[in-house]
Amino acid sequence: MGLRGGGCKGVVKRALMCQTDHGVSVSISRKWSAISICLLLLSLSLGITTQAMANDKGPLIAAAANVKLALDTIIADYHRDTGANIRVTYGSSGNFVAQIQHGAPYELMLSADEFYVNQLAALGFTQGEGHIYAIGRLALVVPHGSPLSLDAELNGLKLLLAKGELKRFAIANPKHAPYGERAVEVLTASGNWPRIQNKLILGENVSQALQFALSGSTQGGIVALSLVQHAEFKQHGRYIALPETWHKPLNQRMALIKHASIQAKDFYEYLLLPQTQQTFTEFGFTAAVTGER
Repeated sequence: MGLRGGGCKGVVKRALMCQTDHGVSVSISRKWSAISICLLLLSLSLGITTQAMANDKGPLIAAAANVKLALDTIIADYHRDTGANIRVTYGSSGNFVAQIQHGAPYELMLSADEFYVNQLAALGFTQGEGHIYAIGRLALVVPHGSPLSLDAELNGLKLLLAKGELKRFAIANPKHAPYGERAVEVLTASGNWPRIQNKLILGENVSQALQFALSGSTQGGIVALSLVQHAEFKQHGRYIALPETWHKPLNQRMALIKHASIQAKDFYEYLLLPQTQQTFTEFGFTAAVTGER
């Protein structure tokens, strides 16, 4: 089903190689070199798998890649309010489950949906079932210069596919990234799946899918709405939110791991405060249902 990130390799002659944290290579022609520099800066701000405050003491949490912009802001607010530090690694929810099962020292997991936290809870790795902390949205992303039109019904995508003019399209890997799984649901609901499935470039997580979508090696992609709420994004592309009715809800659940410290528990509660929920909404999420607490 489509190409993984390494499928970009060798797309054009005299390529520049950009190496990600996961060893996935993306090839970009020299005419895109200026954009590549900008994308490097963008990837540093968005993160594929990054760790904040890595040299400081504090609980280590695992967080879905799509929450990076919001969570970095929230962690800074938490440090301002309490003086305490939080360390965080961003990645795909499915990969975090495997890491936690093999003893990774995370104290809190923020998933991109409910499935993976529920899986950990069923296996006895968490302190209860946790809470929904935000509800995610999807967006169609189109880089500047792409022939793909921007419309929420994905009719432009259907037209480009019918004309045989769509070459590559980026989503997160649906095998372990909830936003990739929901992107497949959207492509199916819009009637585009049969023609597009062999044209996909799969990011290791949704942040990497965004990087691919803007690289010039694809004509667009479906990513998290929360990742395009960034001032730099407008320099690289355009986006439009996609209908929530086309996919299962992205109820993003978090849970404390069994050995979580008191500080991790404090940060967990901080994420559910009204002012923190407001920060999530500012980055394109819907606030969690407060009645669940």
